[in-house]
Amino acid sequence: MSEDKKASVWSSYAYEDKIKLEELAEGYIDFISRCKTERESVNETIRLAEASGYKRFEIGSTLKPGDKVYAVCMKKSIALFNIGTEPLERGMKILGAHNDTCRLDVKQNPVYDDGGLAFLDTHYYGGIKKYQWVTLPLAMHGVVVKKDGTVLEIVIGEAADDPVFCVTDLLIHLSQDQLEKKAKVVIEGEKLDILVGNYPLKDGKKESVKKNILKLIKDQYDIDEEDFLSAELALVPAGRARELGFDRSMVLGYGQDDRVCSYTSLIAMLEADETPARTNCCLLVDKEEIGSYGATGMRSKFFENIVAELLEACGDYSELKVRRALQNSVMLSSDVSSAFDPLYADVFDKKNVAYLGKGMVFNKFTGSRGKSGSSEANAEFVGKLRAVLDDRNVHYQFSELGKVDKGGGGTIAHIMAVYGMEVIDSGVAVLSMHAPWEATSKIDIYETKKGYSAFLDAM
Repeated sequence: MSEDKKASVWSSYAYEDKIKLEELAEGYIDFISRCKTERESVNETIRLAEASGYKRFEIGSTLKPGDKVYAVCMKKSIALFNIGTEPLERGMKILGAHNDTCRLDVKQNPVYDDGGLAFLDTHYYGGIKKYQWVTLPLAMHGVVVKKDGTVLEIVIGEAADDPVFCVTDLLIHLSQDQLEKKAKVVIEGEKLDILVGNYPLKDGKKESVKKNILKLIKDQYDIDEEDFLSAELALVPAGRARELGFDRSMVLGYGQDDRVCSYTSLIAMLEADETPARTNCCLLVDKEEIGSYGATGMRSKFFENIVAELLEACGDYSELKVRRALQNSVMLSSDVSSAFDPLYADVFDKKNVAYLGKGMVFNKFTGSRGKSGSSEANAEFVGKLRAVLDDRNVHYQFSELGKVDKGGGGTIAHIMAVYGMEVIDSGVAVLSMHAPWEATSKIDIYETKKGYSAFLDAM
């Protein structure tokens, strides 16, 4: 069904549609409530994939049509493949999203005390408005790796009887100078430190809150101060995602950019036909929020290397066929888009913006200003995609991030386009993107999953 910005998709739904919608929303809320780091998302993806018949790909094994395998990169990125009947060199149908999201990362030498309080020093990750992160209850998620290789998985602040943490803010009574500052420096990056204690340990004549905190984490978690050197610990908003609104039509939760797309991509992949013609792929990667760099980001060779290994496992490897497999692929770069917010209407082009409740969103290009840094989908590819979606009654809309010179953003689309494959950005519209708590519409989540399923089935 072609886009119609005047009508809400809700009005077209029958009772049976709403039942399916609520089932998907329930699973999604649970997923983003428990999976707040890329490691947690990958672990849950593996659990769901194995329950659907996927097996870990073993280098040196052989593959045949109908085999379902997955490969993991450093526990932070994952690629799932349903091997098709056509040779892999003819390309794949790829759903590509990212698992990482904005947060506060604990530094390598974080613990200090000052003024009778103990803090953890942090370095924020991704593009955030720093002032949004103060005075929120925060939970700690991550891992600590000991020198002997022992991995300690840490989740503190999610259970009802857990302690939580926070970043403090200046009281309003003394904020005259602070409130004169521009929003981007009202709270500075070096002041996003986490309050973790106030109880001092008496060491001779001197009291030290830091020493007491270090003693507590040693006694309770077997973590020494030096173990922070080999730790990956993040502070994220504490608590579960919730239904939003009197009508419960929306979801309010942390990390919906981009887990709303990674989850719907994964579910579409797991529900797809047993043996497709062209190989299906669901690719969920790390580091998108900081430019897709590093070994687990989309700029790495992880995906390209796995495709080469798959060709070898299918008995059909050559370097030329690797290139052909990538070039002949089609991809939905599954990432969120900005939703129209009438409270800030001046930054949006109402004719070219996504609206909550109007279905799946496509961005023909992203980038900023004069399409800088963007990957623009070919008209022929968009035309074919429209036909597939209309044929399967998927509600969708086309949008841009905002007005031409108001800013911009990017996804992994331009990185995959380097191979010469057809790619377009698609996903769910989000209110308050990159805030600690983001809002989405349940019906957009469901329509996006339907769109991903249609793509895997018919492109």
